[in-house]
Amino acid sequence: MKTIRAILVGCLIWILGSSFYTASYFIPILDNLELQANLVLAITIIPNAWLGAHIFYRKGAEMHGLKLGTLVATTAIILDAIITVPFLILPQGGNYRDFFGAPAFWLIALEIVLIILSYYHFRVKQPLLSN
Repeated sequence: MKTIRAILVGCLIWILGSSFYTASYFIPILDNLELQANLVLAITIIPNAWLGAHIFYRKGAEMHGLKLGTLVATTAIILDAIITVPFLILPQGGNYRDFFGAPAFWLIALEIVLIILSYYHFRVKQPLLSN
């Protein structure tokens, strides 16, 4: 059950992230819209991943933050492979290799894992010495 819940949280974070990424193209601020979209995603993923971790842990679910972060990031990667690339990247002339080979993609995946791990350490994990 907690794995399914983690996958659902991953879907939520992916939906939010994809929405912010796509919406950023409609408000051009920078000349390089791809860079702008990646910056928007990198910034907005912070509260999105924190919210996802909060939703997962709010009912006392127990899973290490590293495992949850990895499951969430893996879910987002799979959704990118079956939805984002075929419907948004390929029609624009992109390909899977360029999408998954971009350093920004892997940095954002790492960011998700680290944010969820941080939530776990600051909000869930019990201190070693509690008086």
